[in-house]
Amino acid sequence: MRVVVAEDTAILRVGLVQLLEDEGHHVVAAVADGEQLLAAAAEFAPDAVVSDVRMPPTHTDEGLRAVIALRARQPALPVLIFSQYVETQYASRLLAQGSAGVGYLLKERVLDTRDFVDALERVAAGGTALDPEVVTQLVGASPARGTVDALSPREGEVLGLMAEGRSNAAVAARLVITERAVEKHVANIFLKLDLPVSAADHRRVLAVLRYLGA
Repeated sequence: MRVVVAEDTAILRVGLVQLLEDEGHHVVAAVADGEQLLAAAAEFAPDAVVSDVRMPPTHTDEGLRAVIALRARQPALPVLIFSQYVETQYASRLLAQGSAGVGYLLKERVLDTRDFVDALERVAAGGTALDPEVVTQLVGASPARGTVDALSPREGEVLGLMAEGRSNAAVAARLVITERAVEKHVANIFLKLDLPVSAADHRRVLAVLRYLGA
C-alpha cells in the first residue's frame, strides 16, 4: 500500500514512516502541514492518507480540513485521522462525505502498533475505523437522544448500509427495494433517533454514529 503521512511532530512522523515500512507498506511522502499534504496527494496518488488534525501554521484544524478537501476531490480516497484531539465540526463534515474508507483514531488510545496498522488496512479496504471516544464526542455534540434499539429490522439494515458510506441508490440496489422505499426508511430512522432537521448538524452522519456507537 502506498501511503502519504501528514504529521508535524518530527519524531512521530519518522516513527509512523518506520512502522508502516516495517509492515510492508510504502510511504511515498511524509509531510508536516496541510498544504504539503494536498500537494503530496496530488503528486503521488496514494492508496491511503494518514493525517494529524492540528498542524502549521495555526495548529488548529489544518490537517482535517486538508483531508476534507482531498475527499471532496477523490471521494474514494481512504483517510485515517490520527490525533490527540476530536474536532467535532470538521469530523462530522468528513463523515458526511461518506463513512466508507474513513478512520479517526486518538493517539493516546492506540496501545499496540498492530492495532494502528490494522485500522489503516481496514480503512484502505473501504471500511471504517472510529475510536469509541470519537463516536461518543460526535454523538454528544447533538442533543438528540434516540437509540438504534427503536429501529425495525429493515431500518437497521438500511442504517448499517449507510454506515458503510452507501448512497440511497446503493442501499436500494443491495436490498432489492425501490429508492423511494429507502427514503422512507431513512426518514423513519431520523424520526426514531430524534434527529430533527438542523442547519448545524448532518443527520445522516449522526445516525451512522449512533449505529457505530451501539
